[in-house]
Amino acid sequence: MSLTITPDIVDSARRVSAIERLRAANVRLPTFRELAEPELIANDWEEELASVNPDAPDPRNLWRVHWFNDASRKDRIALPGHIVLPEALTGVKSPIVVLLGRRFPMIAAHKVLAAYGCLVPRLVTGRFDPESDRAIWPSTGNYCRGGVAISRILGCRGVAVLPAGMSAERFEWLGKWVSDAADIIRTPGTESNVKEIYDKCAELAREDKNVILNQFSEFANYLVHYLCTGTAMDRVFAHLKKDRPDYRLNAFVATSGSAGTLGAGDLLKERHGAMICAAEAIECPTMLCNGFGEHNIQGIGDKHIPLIHNVMNTDVVIGISDLATDSLNVLFGGNAGRGYLTGRRKIDPDIVTGFEDIGLSGLANIIAAIKLAKHFDLTAEDVIMTVATDSAELYASERRNFLRRRYPDGFDEVSAGEVFSRHMEGVAVDHLLELTHVERKRIFNLGYYTWVEQQGVSIEDFERRRDQRFWQGIVGELPTWDAMIDEFNAQVGASSHRGRQ
Repeated sequence: MSLTITPDIVDSARRVSAIERLRAANVRLPTFRELAEPELIANDWEEELASVNPDAPDPRNLWRVHWFNDASRKDRIALPGHIVLPEALTGVKSPIVVLLGRRFPMIAAHKVLAAYGCLVPRLVTGRFDPESDRAIWPSTGNYCRGGVAISRILGCRGVAVLPAGMSAERFEWLGKWVSDAADIIRTPGTESNVKEIYDKCAELAREDKNVILNQFSEFANYLVHYLCTGTAMDRVFAHLKKDRPDYRLNAFVATSGSAGTLGAGDLLKERHGAMICAAEAIECPTMLCNGFGEHNIQGIGDKHIPLIHNVMNTDVVIGISDLATDSLNVLFGGNAGRGYLTGRRKIDPDIVTGFEDIGLSGLANIIAAIKLAKHFDLTAEDVIMTVATDSAELYASERRNFLRRRYPDGFDEVSAGEVFSRHMEGVAVDHLLELTHVERKRIFNLGYYTWVEQQGVSIEDFERRRDQRFWQGIVGELPTWDAMIDEFNAQVGASSHRGRQ
């Protein structure tokens, strides 16, 4: 297994086939810079998008694969959608800023950005032929949905590989988007059963036509979040700082998952000195204590350290219980909980309604941010930024299941008060580890067993990732990748829509 995909053409014939396929569909690929700074996209292209349903399998929706969509996901706005959580809700003085992944097209989750970022480098270098190859998307739910969407609009076949125990809404969406039910492959287990996904992919990889786009090891996943998600975070912080010049960006918090989103933290640390905080489920405390187990914070697969996690640049690890996220999903998702929050707690109704845009992993990120603020005694000037990958809409079935198990007699205002007091107002500062150099080495070394022993990464390549110059080097390749996309587009000859440079 090679470590990275370099910006070099490796198969001219496959690249020509991809060019011809996209020319027939009149598709032009956005560059990474255009997705990071969509004001570079020409206005006439935006006008054309106005008639396109953001949930349609339309290639023009590639131009919405960025953070700058409005709530309808139809129009571009100057500032990414976000919620600033107040002290009355979180119990901490630090503003907690949550960017809303729900505003991405097709899957209403920001993982479609990662899927685009992982497939495009293979297209422009001749590593993927949409005419004959199948894109295999291993995931715990959202990334494979994004992969299926990107595959379909580019005219190739996408295959979702995900645990059978994921939410029903994920499978319902996939059933509508794949052309063949066989393109949904269910592996044993739930959120933490990532190795079972890898094992299935190893089986599929025996066929040459199957190209595995593993989000846990595709460095393009890291790069697209470093540039696009990092830039979106930076824009929102700059906007907030205009009104509060004393603000400082103290930390970026994200659940581990594939570790792609954590790449945004590297950009924020470079620009603002922000801490990078990785969260995980305490039911499967992999980074905290080399542990194992099962949990229901869907979207953050565990029991391994992703290859694309820049562990040696991570500052804090925080554990969150799925009891907390399941409980808050009920609190914010029903009338009893919302009535309690707006009535008894006097929380702004707009803030409470805004939680419709926050799914389970987003709730975990918020709890982790609260723990972080309490642990470090952060002030009202210390901004913590995080992300909601997807929305509560994907977890209605999980909410019903939890209510049946936990509240068989019904969830009322008393129940709401208990949940709020325990899992929001009364968040304890536990399962939090400030990483020393030795702790970083321990977590880094834990990745050896997955990537060298099981997945075939050379020990030399594995070790290269310790050095920050490795990460800076692949970031330095971003302009080269954009130049390759531009050259590819020129050969496709599709309609050109380019804004100012």
